[in-house]
Amino acid sequence: MTLRSGRWMVAVLLVVPLLATACGGTAAEEDVSEAAVTEHVKGSDVTRVVLSADAAERIGVETVKVRSDPSGAGRAVIPYAAVLYDPNGDTWTYTSPRPRVFQRENITVARINGDSAVLTRGPPIGMPVVTVGSTEIWGVEYGGIEED
Repeated sequence: MTLRSGRWMVAVLLVVPLLATACGGTAAEEDVSEAAVTEHVKGSDVTRVVLSADAAERIGVETVKVRSDPSGAGRAVIPYAAVLYDPNGDTWTYTSPRPRVFQRENITVARINGDSAVLTRGPPIGMPVVTVGSTEIWGVEYGGIEED
């Protein structure tokens, strides 16, 4: 190999990665999995949202476990921040049966006590519910949301 052909080889080895990056990324970036996947839950009309670890971190998802009503009525209590309202006024929350897996569940709110919602229907005691990031998960579930 001559000195002249060696210079060309060095130039090619330096320029090709730069061009690949400028044209949309590297092969490693193309292997990145989807940030979120939706799955239909068999036997129901529920959609499950599964976020990648990076997506969950970017959204800042936080969960809190459902607790029992301290009054002894046996009702479930969730943070009011975990309550979502749809356009019809129905109430929902996102449960997290497994890490980074979220399912919307219809709830019935009996009353609001400060920053807590006491439920007559909802997830069981101990089930994690989403308190931060639920609107983003809702957007993933329904997709294609456009602003008015």
